[in-house]
Parts: sequence; structure tokens; C-alpha cells
Amino acid sequence: MALAAIALAAIALAIIAWAQPSLAQDKAKDTVLAVINGHEIKRSAVEVLQTQLPRQYQTVPLEQIFPALVELMMNTHLVVGDAKARKLDQDADYLTRRTLAENQALERYAMQKEVTDKIDDALVQARYKKMVSELSSSGQISARHILVKTEDEAKAVIKELDSGADFAEVAKKKSTGPSGPSGGDLGSFSRGQMVPPFEKAAFALAKGAYTKNPVQTQFGWHVIKVEDIQAQPAPSFEEASPQIRQGLQQEIATAYFERLRKGANIKLFGLDGLPLDGPTAVPQKKSQ
Repeated sequence: MALAAIALAAIALAIIAWAQPSLAQDKAKDTVLAVINGHEIKRSAVEVLQTQLPRQYQTVPLEQIFPALVELMMNTHLVVGDAKARKLDQDADYLTRRTLAENQALERYAMQKEVTDKIDDALVQARYKKMVSELSSSGQISARHILVKTEDEAKAVIKELDSGADFAEVAKKKSTGPSGPSGGDLGSFSRGQMVPPFEKAAFALAKGAYTKNPVQTQFGWHVIKVEDIQAQPAPSFEEASPQIRQGLQQEIATAYFERLRKGANIKLFGLDGLPLDGPTAVPQKKSQ
């Protein structure tokens, strides 16, 4: 891979990556890849630098990309050495930029420890199972109902059904709703399309089951039967995993920021230097 393709994306991050701690798990394998003016460039530093590159470069095998990264780090070391010799590291503007870069590097490292490192495969699997369960209960159902005026009438209908009566035939004879002549057929519907008491009772039923207790709404008393359940199809774990991880990162990061802010004394000011309204106005939460 050409050095130029990487340098444009990584040059601004090279010094930050240089300063970060080693990622090498096996110290014995933390080999020296170059020595320049007595300074060693080790594999661990190159591995860290690769993690700072755009995503498409992070998955490239290290064997393919390390020569370009080593050359990039050599150039960085030479530039840094020249800058120090010229005492550019004492300029006020540089010191401000260095503080900002160090804070950004430390922030990324802290967020990795507090957010990314807490998300393991077991947590993603558990969230995936929850998502599948929610999707299966958020699809459409096909249902019939029998609408009557009183609770006693509804109980009598249930007793008749318990004795083996056909639901559609009972609906044709006794339902006062507009769907009565068609056997109480309501067709298919999703959550949010029916009044809450009716929806709650209908979506709690298994396929082929009917309510054993009358359901009251502003329209009267209902006996509901679910004819079919069409679950919303769920994506595969491989398809859903990136989105699940991103969602978990946002949840954990938001909780982390809120916890930090609870213990902080925050005062905000406008561009004119005057305090903003509210004793502890807090800006919008950061997203990860």
C-alpha cells in the first residue's frame, strides 16, 4: 500500500499514537522494526498507529501495511527532532495544541476503557435475543372480535365458545359491531392501530386463542380471537451486530457522561461572557 494513501489520513494522529501505551499482549513479540538516531520503533507502537487510521485501513493485515507505517513514524520522529532543535516545542501556540491533543488522546483511551471494553460478545448476543423477541411481538396479527353492550353478555359469549361454538358464527349472531356480519373479522393490524385495552389483550393471545375475560373499551365489551400472527422478520446476528454494538456504545457512553456531570459544578456562558439562563445549564450529550 502506498505511503501517500496512508499519510494523508494519519499524519495528524501520528504523534498521539506515538504517545499511547503499548497494545502488545506478548512483550517478547514486541520486536524492534526500525532504529533512527538511536530511537527504536517497536511493533506495539505501529499496532497503535494502525488503530488510529480510518476504518478501511484498520482491517488490513499488519504484514502488508507495516512498512508504510514504519516509514511514517520515522518521518514523524525526524520532524519532531528538528522541531525540538528549533525550540518550536516552546511556542505558546504549540503548547496549546499539545494540551488539546493529549486531552483528546486521553479521552479516547478513557472512552475505550469505559465503553468499548465493556461490550463483549455475550452482551451483544443478549441484546440480539431481546431485539428478536421484540420484533416477534411487534408484527401484525389477524383477529376477530365479538362486541356486546354489557360484561354479562360478553361472559355468556365466552361460555358459549368454551362449549365449542364457532367464533365466527357467534359473532354473526351476537356482535353489535360493524364487523359482525363478516364473523367479527378485523383483518390484520399492527400495534398502535387499536385502542390500548383492545391492543394489549389481542397481542397477548397465542394463535387460535380467544380472551377468557371480557375486554372493555369505550365501544363496549369485547371477546377477541387471534386467527394468525405475522411476526416481523429479524435480521441475522451478523447483520444486526454492528448496529447493536453502536447502540450499546451510545447507551453506555450516555450513562458515563451523566454520571460525570452529576459530580461536576458546571457554569455556562454565552459568547458575550454573560452567564446563560439557568443555574446549571448543561449542553447536549455527546454521542459516541
